[in-house]
Amino acid sequence: MTKMMTKNEVLEVKVTNLLQFFAKDDYSKFEIAPHVAKVSLEMNHLYEDLGFDNRIEMGRYMKEHFPQLSLMKPKETLWKKYLYELLLETAPACAECDDQETCFSCKV
Repeated sequence: MTKMMTKNEVLEVKVTNLLQFFAKDDYSKFEIAPHVAKVSLEMNHLYEDLGFDNRIEMGRYMKEHFPQLSLMKPKETLWKKYLYELLLETAPACAECDDQETCFSCKV
C-alpha cells in the first residue's frame, strides 16, 4: 500500500527538483538542493534556518550552487518566496510570517 505524501513532503520534492534542475554540479544537485528544500519548510527566513547571518551570505551561497537560478532571481524578492513562486506555491511559513513587508520589499 502506498503512503500518501503530506503537503510539506510534496513541497519538499518540488523545491528539490527545481533546485536540482539549476544545480551547477553533482554536489549542489544531490547534497545542497535537498538540504535547502527541506530547510525551506521551516518557519523562519530561509537564510536564518540555513544558519547564515544575513541575506547577503545566503545570496552568495545560492549563487555558488545555483548560478543560473541566482541570475534569474529578482533582487527585490527573497529566496524562499522566489523558489515557491516559481512553483506557483506558497511556502508554509509565508502565510504566518510577521515580516511580509520586508520580504516583499527586499533589495538584497
